[in-house]
Amino acid sequence: QVRLVESGGGSVQAGSSLELTCTASRGTSNGYAVGWFRQAPGQEREFVAAVTWSGGRTYYAESVKGRFTTSADNAKSVAYLQMSRLIPGDTAVYYCAVTQFLGQTDVDEYDFWGQGTQVTVSS
Repeated sequence: QVRLVESGGGSVQAGSSLELTCTASRGTSNGYAVGWFRQAPGQEREFVAAVTWSGGRTYYAESVKGRFTTSADNAKSVAYLQMSRLIPGDTAVYYCAVTQFLGQTDVDEYDFWGQGTQVTVSS
């Protein structure tokens, strides 16, 4: 069983930056890659970005490409989502999850999820 905890969310003005952290439990399998998803009220949970624990290969949704950057420190079992030039449309609860494959965008293809962290961007 993998336990994931997201942190770093908050309320910011448009154009600001935030860095989210995903900490995975140590001493267990964390999968091949960690993915980031977000869910706004009344909306489907959507894929944001993913990164392999080893090698740093990344995959981004078109909506965040060029603004968000994800990375992972496999030794520490910690992944990061650096979000820049935030816009109100980025407002959502952000989740991290683990999967066996990079590039998976379907929530059903991820094995374990964190509890989420709220990001609110005001105009």
